Amino acid sequence: MVLIFTSVIIGNPSPCNQENAPIKTENNGTMANGKIKITVNSQIFTATLLDNTTAKAFKELLPMTITMTELNGNEKYYDLPTKLPTKSSNPGTIHNGDLMLYDSNTLVLFYKTFSTSYSYTKLGSIDDTAGLQKAIGAGNVSVTIDKN
Repeated sequence: MVLIFTSVIIGNPSPCNQENAPIKTENNGTMANGKIKITVNSQIFTATLLDNTTAKAFKELLPMTITMTELNGNEKYYDLPTKLPTKSSNPGTIHNGDLMLYDSNTLVLFYKTFSTSYSYTKLGSIDDTAGLQKAIGAGNVSVTIDKN
């Protein structure tokens, strides 16, 4: 008599390493290796990009040095030469340090927190916004964005 054993896995098995121990994965919505460096008037800020198609397409455009235009006393914007994929929604509240895309090609860096009725596709946000408003100033500003 020959017995044959089979096993059935129901559901999604956890990824394992070579020792067959489960691998811990982050599920906070951020992109693996999604750190970028934003330099404003010699002050360097680190930002974390979200894990979405828009942020991935944006990261492929880096590095870039751009002149961002002042708008409304709370944001700087720049019209990218390339349209990016979008999935815009109204966030309700914009936060200091948010990096977003308006429409399909307008890059926006916010330096104040406020309520909004506009829709954006969120790219990510600056990790530590201390000094951002002072560095960014009141007028147009040169900004360098690079992969970290």
